[in-house]
Amino acid sequence: MNISPMPLSAADKSVLGTWNRIAHRLSELIGESFLVLVARLSIAAIFFMSGRTKVSGFLTITPSTYELFRTEYALPLISPELAAHLSAYSEHLFPVLLVLGLFARVSAMALLGMTFVIEVFVYPDAWPTHLSWAGLLLLIIARGAGKLSLDSRLGIR
Repeated sequence: MNISPMPLSAADKSVLGTWNRIAHRLSELIGESFLVLVARLSIAAIFFMSGRTKVSGFLTITPSTYELFRTEYALPLISPELAAHLSAYSEHLFPVLLVLGLFARVSAMALLGMTFVIEVFVYPDAWPTHLSWAGLLLLIIARGAGKLSLDSRLGIR
């Protein structure tokens, strides 16, 4: 959409007016779809790389992962073996779906739930890190995967 420029008023020539024009151009240049794509890729990388530390080969849970879930990552109401499997599989599946932009909101909600569990039961002092993860995930939940996604291509909101 091309809007013909209007004559600049005194307010538009001010520092505020200049800043507002720059901010508008930056918003158009970056775009929401690109912003959500960056959020999807960055949070997917964090969780996927964590998932890779829990397995050997394709998806074989390592003995050290089981031990980690028996000791440092011990969760109430769930066995260490089940927690290890759920964590490893989730950290592989949901990041891949986020990269593809397929079922992005569901994937982001699952990883946000995982972040909540990690914050509450495992590393409560790591809230600055978990808050930054939550910010990326909440953006995806609120805005969806954007135009650069399979969700968009398939008409999934």
